[in-house]
Amino acid sequence: MKLSKRRSLIADISLLIVALVWGGGFVAVKDALDSITPFYIMALRLTGAAVLLALIFFKTMKNITKKDIICGSIVGMFLFSAFAAQTIGLQYTNAGKQAFLTTVYVVIVPFFAWKVDKKRPDLYSLFSTLLALIGIGFLNIGDSFSLNMNIGDWLTLLCAFLFAAHIISVSYYAKKVNPIILSVIQMLFAGLVSLVCALIFEPKFSGINKGAFFSIFYLIVFATMFAFFVQNVAQKYTHPNHVGIILCLESVFGAILSVLILKEVFTVNMVIGCVIIFIAIIISETKLSFIKPIHKKEDVTLPNN
Repeated sequence: MKLSKRRSLIADISLLIVALVWGGGFVAVKDALDSITPFYIMALRLTGAAVLLALIFFKTMKNITKKDIICGSIVGMFLFSAFAAQTIGLQYTNAGKQAFLTTVYVVIVPFFAWKVDKKRPDLYSLFSTLLALIGIGFLNIGDSFSLNMNIGDWLTLLCAFLFAAHIISVSYYAKKVNPIILSVIQMLFAGLVSLVCALIFEPKFSGINKGAFFSIFYLIVFATMFAFFVQNVAQKYTHPNHVGIILCLESVFGAILSVLILKEVFTVNMVIGCVIIFIAIIISETKLSFIKPIHKKEDVTLPNN
């Protein structure tokens, strides 16, 4: 019993680190954008992480099949689209705001699952959606109390929808193929598509300067490879509700780090909007089970950025 509690505690701490790392990912991307174009950042991040994971799980990757490649490519297209909207959008909005707008995908997932699994969203999901919309409104209210959403904010909301679609596709295809191979193929596919887009639409790559090197290294090793690996292991040893609540802190860490490192400024309305969105995410993830008796474990859909 003591060993089980200890493992659960270690798992929770590990997930807290993952949330912190993902929160720092928004800052790292914003910093890298000062010297590297969006598609090249994605190509470096995703292909780098895919190669590292493939090397770590080399024995597993030797069993790759045509079905793995097809499923991984489909999931990879959703991953590419989500990261593209997120990375390009971050050129026009701040990292802290994007951290909260991106995590709105948690509220969207139940509605996409309704389409796939024919399972109608419950009242918690409906209420969370309403709260999230109110939070988005506050997050983007200007001084004149008019809605002030720029292209970056709209792209980030599109990114949230695409991440929700990515989550549903992972849930569907992970039952059909090896999840480790699926992870590697989807990242490699998304990375290669990013590279093609970079070669077509962006200026010639001039290398990684000293200012962006750490940010790219952070995105490859920590925000992508390390975070996803730790998440997959840790969630086996803790309650699903813990996973949802802890990983939701990604948005909080993203906002805090953007203020501390990037010196971004949050208005009162933006803070109110962030708090409302965070409450919406908590309700959607936990169904408020932490304030009522738990009769059975809830199914929790996990983040993928």
